[in-house]
Amino acid sequence: MSEIQVEKVDQPDLAKHDSSVLDLAFAMDCTGSMSSYIRSAQRSIHKIVEEIVAKEQSDINLALVEYRDHPPQDSSFVTRPHDFTNKVGKMKGWLDDCSASGGGDGPEAVADALHQVLKLSWRDEATKICVFIADAPPHGLQKSRDGFPKGCPDGLDPMTITHQLAEKGVTIYMVGCEPAINRHRDFFMAIAHLTGGQYVPLRNAELLAQVIIGGAQEEISLQKLMEDVNIEVVQEYEAAGGEGAIDEEELSAKVYKKMQSKGAKTRQLRSHNAALPEANMKSKMYSKFTNMDDLRMNYEEGKEEGGMGAECFDCAPVPIATSMMEEAELFSMDDAYMSNVGNIDGMSAPPRPPRMSAPAPRGRGGSSAPPQVKLNT
Repeated sequence: MSEIQVEKVDQPDLAKHDSSVLDLAFAMDCTGSMSSYIRSAQRSIHKIVEEIVAKEQSDINLALVEYRDHPPQDSSFVTRPHDFTNKVGKMKGWLDDCSASGGGDGPEAVADALHQVLKLSWRDEATKICVFIADAPPHGLQKSRDGFPKGCPDGLDPMTITHQLAEKGVTIYMVGCEPAINRHRDFFMAIAHLTGGQYVPLRNAELLAQVIIGGAQEEISLQKLMEDVNIEVVQEYEAAGGEGAIDEEELSAKVYKKMQSKGAKTRQLRSHNAALPEANMKSKMYSKFTNMDDLRMNYEEGKEEGGMGAECFDCAPVPIATSMMEEAELFSMDDAYMSNVGNIDGMSAPPRPPRMSAPAPRGRGGSSAPPQVKLNT
């Protein structure tokens, strides 16, 4: 019998948490090869904001981090951050001022961009999402055509920073521009996985708006569901006497049954009515490393051909509402992210109850919405 220890933890920030509050940041490579994606973001910003606000009644703040590269590879700027604003016109002005040029060697200032994202004025009570658009790896990762083969010349480590972002509760949706990024897709998939987000391959710049809209709605929806699950877990824990070990399978089955009876729903990004792919085993392994030195020792570049977008993403991923009565699942991986609610087509087998495992969710909602219990195996 599998058992879990349930320990209550303090929640000083829970009372002021509001799942309708959204901080949405964009980080974009602004080198020459990215021009079509930057233009797409400029055209799409009004649609993005209007859809999120209309469907979620969200209090939305927007931020932008432009990045290029270090001199002598690029002499214009390394990063150009624009902190959060609630004024759509101001965000549009920043986007209108973006231009795509420069970039010398293959890698770009990805570490510096992540550092600027970390430094943004994220609100404690907000759902925190960063859409990171890239077509090149950070310095210190690939074996050739790197002007800084030992890593970021400013000493910034993208893996360390990403762990810090995860602890802060920032979820990254990594938009990989294929086929340019194919050889390093696993790295960017690891970055997304580490923060509880997803890697989204794009072969067409017009998909960008739907990825952002879908990602924000999925994150808000999952956070709302996680709050409901937390309440049910505490109630079951207190009903069992409030101390000692609880059978993991029994607890998860009870919580699942209650959520099922309530018809709980969430949204999930899908394409061709299939959920976006989860991180592969290699990227999951990469996500465990906390610094680039350790990652480099175990890193293998992928192949340039065969982008994921070719078969799976020739239409925009869109969010759909799905019910826990159809299928629900809690990740039982190391980070126990709340996810995978629904597969409404061709469901023949009965749904299986979720599993709960330690530690408590981090990427989904993060420190702004700490779980009401800590589950220790």
